Amino acid sequence: MARKQPARSNHTVAILGVPMDLGSSLRGVDMGPSAIRIAGVRERLGRLGFKVQDLGNVEVPHASVAGRGSPRLKYVQPIRRACRVLAHTVNRTLSAGAKPLVLGGDHSIAIGTLAGLALHARQRKKKLGLLWVDAHGDCNTSRTSPSGNIHGMPLAVALGAGNRLLTALAGKSPMIDARRTVLFGVRDLDMGERANIRKLGLRAITMREIDEHGVYAMMQEALKIVAAESGDGFHLSFDIDSLDPSYAPGVGTPVPGGLTVREAHLIMELVADTGRMLSCELVEVNPVLDRANATAKLAVDLLESAFGASIL
Repeated sequence: MARKQPARSNHTVAILGVPMDLGSSLRGVDMGPSAIRIAGVRERLGRLGFKVQDLGNVEVPHASVAGRGSPRLKYVQPIRRACRVLAHTVNRTLSAGAKPLVLGGDHSIAIGTLAGLALHARQRKKKLGLLWVDAHGDCNTSRTSPSGNIHGMPLAVALGAGNRLLTALAGKSPMIDARRTVLFGVRDLDMGERANIRKLGLRAITMREIDEHGVYAMMQEALKIVAAESGDGFHLSFDIDSLDPSYAPGVGTPVPGGLTVREAHLIMELVADTGRMLSCELVEVNPVLDRANATAKLAVDLLESAFGASIL
């Protein structure tokens, strides 16, 4: 069990839920923020010494009334509206000196989170990094996506590739510099994503590399990129399906051969060790597919590590 850390009473974590399932083909992930709250995320971060504020949820319409739109870019208008609200909330939260913790929902919400970070960085002339931990590349566009589901596109959008309705959400594209971005733990890529990753110049650390060299060594490389001394901190976007589904069953797109629980904790502990994580989001917890809220409970354990919990 993690030991209580020294008091962080002057630091505030602001929780924001985004009950989004429009980016996915499966319903249920919209209940992710509630499941993570029920699993005790506020209380656990509070025990670490943080002041914790819960800002509630961004309003997201139900799929039955949202308007599906183009099959190549499903639900783009309601996703865009929700992400615009999220972007301004993230920007305000950072400006107030708090650390945003965004709870999903599907991974399309990262478009809003990163748009907010980009707005904040531009206003203050900051250079930010991005650590994207995921089984999937999330680097499709409407042209390359086999499904048209936007939760498979947010990393490409943030790096400036895709439909302008999404890429221009922060007013300027790209939202984040590919040279300061790492996709970590990827093991399932569409053919078009592979080409997009190479075109964007994105460093993608695969599960094979992790198997060959170990999580510690590969995280050291990743953190040199995203938390470079010339930068001003980084955002962590963590998809719970990066773990093997034997540990995290409550996800919509499970892929065998993922991270173990201990490997995932090491990732989060190394993130915390840098002291440079400006914001965090955790996505794709689907309680409908879960067992006794186990995946949400694991999500809270991992978030606690990312925010500084230690074994001793």
